[in-house]
Amino acid sequence: MAGLSCGWLVLRTTFAGTADEHAAGVSFWGFRGPLGAWVCIWGAIAMITSGPFDDWWHNAYGLDVEILSPPHVVLAVGILAIQIGAMLMTLAWQNNSASNAPTLRRLFAFAGGILILMLATVATEEIAFPNDQHRPEFFLVTAGIFPILLVGISRSARFRWGATAAAAVYTGATMLAIWILQLVPGEPMLAPILRPVERMVPPPFPLLLIVPALVIDLVLHRIPAESGRARQVFTAVGAGVLAMLALGVVQWPFAEFLLSESARNYVFGGDLWDYNVPPGSFQYEFWGPPMTVAAGGWAALLAIVSSTIGLLWGNWMTRVRR
Repeated sequence: MAGLSCGWLVLRTTFAGTADEHAAGVSFWGFRGPLGAWVCIWGAIAMITSGPFDDWWHNAYGLDVEILSPPHVVLAVGILAIQIGAMLMTLAWQNNSASNAPTLRRLFAFAGGILILMLATVATEEIAFPNDQHRPEFFLVTAGIFPILLVGISRSARFRWGATAAAAVYTGATMLAIWILQLVPGEPMLAPILRPVERMVPPPFPLLLIVPALVIDLVLHRIPAESGRARQVFTAVGAGVLAMLALGVVQWPFAEFLLSESARNYVFGGDLWDYNVPPGSFQYEFWGPPMTVAAGGWAALLAIVSSTIGLLWGNWMTRVRR
């Protein structure tokens, strides 16, 4: 759908577009269209390419349960490209508009939230399960991924709560998946079947990203756009580190709650496992060694680098016009 709709947009702009639409487009092989449309088309091609690649991979090496196999990486890159393309088109509308219309704010927040959802899905094996959320790897991965997204979105949004709104979209979409999939009948059809499953298995409960997103919005919007680069970088770095600290403060006890009996209900979807995972006491335990001071230092360094990249990305997004 993304590839076809953006392909139509490119053809319409090329052969039936106005002079202004031609001027605002990006040229490629003689065709003209919005930058975001070209990125979406590339992403759609990558996704289609991943299909036969994945089929060959399974025929050659058997079935896999890894998210990041080579064909899945091609698929994930295509999905992310489509979402980034959608953000670019939204940014062009937003940055070329003299008004700050609510529709543009909603479109940007939705596009940013789905991008957060996609990257959180790619990192599922390291960050999604509450059993992992006391491990150093959880804090290192979150510090490497989320400040880029939240700082970039907050910086480029034309309203104060851009990152918070995007985090709310990620949270809402994941919770809808939890609530809907539990209602859909399903049964395993591929061995080994190690536990009875009668419904579709939903994803784990979303991370509490609204809290660090709120911190970033509050801090970043204290500096005006015309501030010096050094002040902007210092503020973004502080916002990123504070945001990851806030995530640790709220996620640490919340992970304990998700492993408790109180979370084993329809709302939180706790203790719901795939059919190929054998039952055991590990379901209610934290996996691996807990967070250490040394790992916390590395996580802070990652948050600094991630926040700086997010600021550069956000500043670039404010200049997207095509």
